[in-house]
Amino acid sequence: MSSKNPCISVCKFTDDTCIACGRTKPECKAWKKMDKDERRDVNEQAKLRLKDMKGTAKRKKKKA
Repeated sequence: MSSKNPCISVCKFTDDTCIACGRTKPECKAWKKMDKDERRDVNEQAKLRLKDMKGTAKRKKKKA
């Protein structure tokens, strides 16, 4: 897994987790100071959080 910054400049948080990239606020804040391994670990956790969030997200009802 890459240590590339997953930010897509949406930055909307639900329960301290960004709904766009899956990172927590502390992880976003500390990103620049993290080494490559720490970033890789954060990206792996963020990916899992996003997967969990999408699995529990509510869909909007279509207008009739």
